[in-house]
Amino acid sequence: MAEAAETFRHDAEIPYNVRVIDNPTQADLKSLSQYHAPHVYRSKYGNLNRITRCKARMAQSTYIIAPITEQGFYSTKVMLKERAERLIHYQREYIERAGTLIRIDGYLGHGPKAPAVQWLYTPEAANLAGMQQVLSFPRAMEEDERQLAEPFRPQFRLVMTPDCLSPETPGHVAVIVDLEKWTTYVLGSDYFGESKKGMLRMLNDYVYQLGGLVLHAGAKAVTIDGRRIMMAVMGLSGTGKTTTTFSEQGERTEPIQDDMICLWPDGECSVTENGCFAKIDGLREAAEPLIYRGTIHADAWVENGFLNADGDYDFAKGILTPEEVNHWRVALLHTGAPLKNLEAYVNGDVQVEELLTEHGRPKEGWDFIQWTQNGRSIIPMSAISSAVAFDTVPPIESLGILNRDEGACAATPGVLRFATAEQAAAYFMLGETSMTSAAGKDRGKTRSPFTQPFFPRAPHLQARRFEDLAARMPELQFWMMNTGYVGGDQRDVEQGTALKVKIRHSSAMLEALLGGRIVWKRDPDFGYDIVDVDAPENRALLEKVPEGILNPVRFFKTHGRAEQYREWVDRTKEDRRVYLQKMGVEEQIVRQVHFYRGL
Repeated sequence: MAEAAETFRHDAEIPYNVRVIDNPTQADLKSLSQYHAPHVYRSKYGNLNRITRCKARMAQSTYIIAPITEQGFYSTKVMLKERAERLIHYQREYIERAGTLIRIDGYLGHGPKAPAVQWLYTPEAANLAGMQQVLSFPRAMEEDERQLAEPFRPQFRLVMTPDCLSPETPGHVAVIVDLEKWTTYVLGSDYFGESKKGMLRMLNDYVYQLGGLVLHAGAKAVTIDGRRIMMAVMGLSGTGKTTTTFSEQGERTEPIQDDMICLWPDGECSVTENGCFAKIDGLREAAEPLIYRGTIHADAWVENGFLNADGDYDFAKGILTPEEVNHWRVALLHTGAPLKNLEAYVNGDVQVEELLTEHGRPKEGWDFIQWTQNGRSIIPMSAISSAVAFDTVPPIESLGILNRDEGACAATPGVLRFATAEQAAAYFMLGETSMTSAAGKDRGKTRSPFTQPFFPRAPHLQARRFEDLAARMPELQFWMMNTGYVGGDQRDVEQGTALKVKIRHSSAMLEALLGGRIVWKRDPDFGYDIVDVDAPENRALLEKVPEGILNPVRFFKTHGRAEQYREWVDRTKEDRRVYLQKMGVEEQIVRQVHFYRGL
């Protein structure tokens, strides 16, 4: 068991015999990045864009130090202490040969409950240090004069060395989590998500020990009908969490957080980051103006953005031409493109049509012809004009989850309301969605409890803790939104046989939900509440959102697919029941997805 994080402190001195670049400025970190970090390019806006070798987090290379007999207590793989110490020593030798570490001190959140944290990077990770500094809350913002005068002693520490490739783990990446010493070691990854999530993973355990729960959720303050509330929305990467957080509802919308929040047993909800970590694939100013303008801000950092010859970003870049591949040759080889294949494409020996699957994705060995869809930007909250003042955050009153449904049997309603906190706990525990580019090459449906791949303990503990916290907040509203499709995918939409839930649809549904302007009815199959599309009071919403999105069964019946819908209902209810029981969830919560009578 880890030592209590609220009392644990690392020594003020870092445990490496190296020169330390101590909390450099953002300007210094830009200079260090351009000198030390490979494949860093300056955009015409003045911000830096790095092309990384790793395009996503590597869950298969993440380990918690523990005996094999304790595997069942954790949500990820475990690694024996002896093996972990061998890799940690390997990393130490690399660090001391490099001779320099960049040190970033700050807080993982704002307010008295936020833990003190420290990140250490070798110079080739200078851009990661710059990104992380943007997201952390500086000491000057969280400490008084007496604390500032004392040496900084962090509760958490993360050490990251991108060019120190792990010799014995998948992909030459190792993320080693020592919960006893509140330290994470990252070897071989240059992807910022491993830095960000490495610290948030420890935060999960910290908050859980103190009786709370970390939610993988964005949050914003919304003023509707003159009333100001806080709402939060959970979602796996790529489901639209950041987009929903920054969309506008009511008279005023103030973004608070786009990734993680903490629910505490006293009913308080606190933030974790001083900025935004946004997906940029398909980013358009018309659809997401705040994220777009934040991404091109001079103070932002970008990861895996496509730059045109004039230094402008092309957020819609997909398949590359042979000329574009040749232009990015060095960077693409760095990311693992096979030289033989690259030259064959550049020389015209193969045509793009030969290299794509029937679903339009590159075949094995040809990934480099498609620009990654997992590009990211790190935006300081100071670059978001409408961002909330953190000391004025209102109490949380609304909490939802995003399910980006997709495929022939996509039938999740555009918006639904859970009838009870137990029912919400069941669906939050399911954490259903369709996989996106954030998951790498994987596609299809996935489940992640509370959309939370960073909770290190047994996942079912989240459902139990959430039920306990929800009981203390009886006025909290619970809901789910579909941010994907009904009845198919994008190809089906183009053929007129499916519906796409567009950003404007989501915004309209959310505004109606928060404003209490929806007349609901009980869904006869699942027991949650859906929009009553026949109620005259819902006409204004139906003018903005298609009926088939609000009530998918109508869409399936209209298109002669009623039997397909019935099969989906029966299969889905059973699959959900089996999954929750397998995860060890208590029976009264399991019943909410299978036996709904009496709700």
